[in-house]
Amino acid sequence: MTTAPTALDEQAARLDADDVLAPFRDRFLLPDGVVYLDGNSLGALPAAVPRALTDVVTRQWGTDLIRSWETNGWWAAPLRVGDAVGRLLGAAPGQTVAGDSTSVQLFTALSAASALRPGRTLLVTDPGHFPTDRYLARAVAGRQGLETRWVPPAGLASFLAAEGDRVAVVSYSPVDFRTGELHDMRAVTEAAHRAGALVVWDLCHAAGALPLHLDALGVDFAVGCGYKFLNGGPGAPAYLYVARRHHEAFETPLPGWTGHADPFGMGRDYAPAPGVGRARIGTPPILSLLSLEAALTVFDDVDLAQVRAKSLSLTGFFLDCAAALLAPLGFESVTPADPARRGSHVALRHPHAGGLTRALADHGVIIDMRPPDLLRFGVNALYTTHRELLTAAHRLRGIVEQGAYEESPA
Repeated sequence: MTTAPTALDEQAARLDADDVLAPFRDRFLLPDGVVYLDGNSLGALPAAVPRALTDVVTRQWGTDLIRSWETNGWWAAPLRVGDAVGRLLGAAPGQTVAGDSTSVQLFTALSAASALRPGRTLLVTDPGHFPTDRYLARAVAGRQGLETRWVPPAGLASFLAAEGDRVAVVSYSPVDFRTGELHDMRAVTEAAHRAGALVVWDLCHAAGALPLHLDALGVDFAVGCGYKFLNGGPGAPAYLYVARRHHEAFETPLPGWTGHADPFGMGRDYAPAPGVGRARIGTPPILSLLSLEAALTVFDDVDLAQVRAKSLSLTGFFLDCAAALLAPLGFESVTPADPARRGSHVALRHPHAGGLTRALADHGVIIDMRPPDLLRFGVNALYTTHRELLTAAHRLRGIVEQGAYEESPA
């Protein structure tokens, strides 16, 4: 579909005027003159975070000192913040813990899930998964005597029909981190369960961008980072969801003192805390954890169905912009046009993606890229506007027409 530039201008103005989420943009501190479309790698700074972090550093740490573990709720923060994340995941309280990194949480989830299916020999995951997910799948499989099988989401059902009785765990992401393609969580989860396997979902590119229904879908385990659509800041803590039905049998591969049933008893042997609290490992990173907690307040009074609707409006509009302004210059969209198959970013293929990404930044538009040739335009429905997307397309077109970018080596 191609659309005349004037029509795109009018469409952007109309869509932004009708945007029910427009007031939430004021909950972020966005720099003037910058179009920020890198939200799926690092969300913008919520206005609540500097105030909260100042209080944590100057009063809680500076004045209350060690007493803050109790008087300011530091000790309970991993479970309290976990529940705040869980509300965005469709998870009832008491099933999500926040802290550590996505890698640590994924290692925990994969290890614990496979241990719950003794006698099964296969760990199945996506060959196009994010690198950490692939590395950890192979590492966990090696440590637990499993064989890793690489099966694209589209081929999972047929694979499980043939070899499902051997599968312990399947591990996927709802959103392809390169193309933005959205996979069917319900279909994957149900197919795995029919085969008797457990499911581990990586929600890094989904949480905060679309409604998730972990409890309703019967998901077993899920992990995700805090710094993308949750806007928790660089290196923000990750989270781990463990369905309540697995709590009694769940064994963490990383038993730490804070996950002990009596952490201050300093006992000789490990005894797991009840519930998801046993997934705690070491002393929580309070500064970053409370920054994440403050960041999550941007979702107060937010309807995730409206977030999803605006996300689809934004990505659909940008696909129109790309078709009208960029396709004639050699850009190819690899993101599905079908809204039911689209996450919250659009990826365009161009042989000089790296140089164009850097040139766009010099022109006030920040995106990111995935080697070797994908430009990634992430939208955050709480602060991205249709006008900004049209501006990005116009500036990218101008850069190409002027040859004002560094070409990638042949």
